[in-house]
Amino acid sequence: MAAGGGTGLRVLLLLLPVLPVPAARGSPGAAEKRCFCQVTGHLDDCTCDVETIDAFNNYNLFPRLNELLESDYFRYYKVNLKKPCPFWSDNSHCGVRDCAVKPCPSDEVPDGIRSGSYKYSEEANNLAEECEEAERLGAVDGSLSKETQQAVLQWTRHDDSSDSFCEADDTSSPDTEYVDLLLNPERYTGYKGPDAWKIWNSIYEENCFKPQNVKRPLASAGGDDGGHTFYKWLKGVCVEKRAFYKLISGLHASINIHLSARYLLQDTWAEKKWGPNVTEFQQRFDEVLTRGEGPRRLKNLYFLYLIELRALSKVLPFFQRPGFQLYTGNKIHDEEMKSQLLEILHLAKSFPLHFDENSFFAGNKKEATKLKEEFRHHFKNISKIMDCVGCFKCRLWGKLQTQGLGTALKILFSESLIEKIPESGPSYGFQLTRQEIVALFNAFGRVSTSVRELENFRNILRKMQ
Repeated sequence: MAAGGGTGLRVLLLLLPVLPVPAARGSPGAAEKRCFCQVTGHLDDCTCDVETIDAFNNYNLFPRLNELLESDYFRYYKVNLKKPCPFWSDNSHCGVRDCAVKPCPSDEVPDGIRSGSYKYSEEANNLAEECEEAERLGAVDGSLSKETQQAVLQWTRHDDSSDSFCEADDTSSPDTEYVDLLLNPERYTGYKGPDAWKIWNSIYEENCFKPQNVKRPLASAGGDDGGHTFYKWLKGVCVEKRAFYKLISGLHASINIHLSARYLLQDTWAEKKWGPNVTEFQQRFDEVLTRGEGPRRLKNLYFLYLIELRALSKVLPFFQRPGFQLYTGNKIHDEEMKSQLLEILHLAKSFPLHFDENSFFAGNKKEATKLKEEFRHHFKNISKIMDCVGCFKCRLWGKLQTQGLGTALKILFSESLIEKIPESGPSYGFQLTRQEIVALFNAFGRVSTSVRELENFRNILRKMQ
């Protein structure tokens, strides 16, 4: 994969962020309209509308999900932040102090999480112990029961499976460490400029199925026709490729909302003050300043929300099995958290206007299979690019959110396997590691938070003269 971009693009990037934000003049709410007037109504390729998502998320799902993500099972994420960038060698690390990540001392991580690895369910833990004991004693496969042999084979296949959409970290590596996500929140770190631009340029230009001769809006100093050529191309491609671009754009928008909502407003010896930076938000989403791109980005955020919400509604059978645990070692707390998790999944299932993924990879079976593998390959590439991010905190949240979205895609494309999951016993054919579970719900938590933050920015901009 190429390292990405030329000098002209780098110069443009350096110029764009310092564009002044003109004061919103006129009637109250003019500033709000410039960011949000087009972010309403139905979404392309969906039957859902923005208003339904806002009401469902902000007043029903968001508060419950936020509480779940503060629990021990979901706050500790094991990650390798030391992996070298696989695509270029000139990546530098951010020296800004807010880019740093503080890993957890091992004694702060609950015993059940540290010892259980990904084999979190009761039957999986039992099988793991039986297999480890058999291996220690030099037992041959024939000493295991037929059921255990099948289960072991299932876990082996899962460990080496090709159903993943992400390049996941090897959690057994000595370079992986547990990170407390609550103590390392996603927010503005000061990481920007050519290094940050190279990451997103590589993602969009080399992994979103776009021909090189089709220029993205705002991405080139020359030949920008207001996005006409780009959106004409996007409208003409298959629904899968169009969805892929919208998912990446929506993820990008969500990250930018987080950075704008948790901006370092004051940094003195006495305290740091974080809060919403309206100017930063306008620079990224104002219709005039972004030449119409801002509202499109926000609509793509809602598309991403629908995809991840649909995945949660589909995966309910996996989590509601009696043998499944959110295992931390605290039995009472674990049972309470599972109950809360199932409540959230049932709520997700009740959403009235779900995205219909059945249009994906339909038609000619051979072509559909080929396209699905391309889809998977491109997304895996993006997950690898996260190891090139120079800011460690940005790398942490980038890796988590791409793994979360990748897990959502894995769920959506494993529907037939999920439908076959028995009510008890191992879920043959479909598995999720603890890493995938933590990433899935935290990634959706980030998108849910972004939708909620949009309401805050609407209210602030509405009051601006």
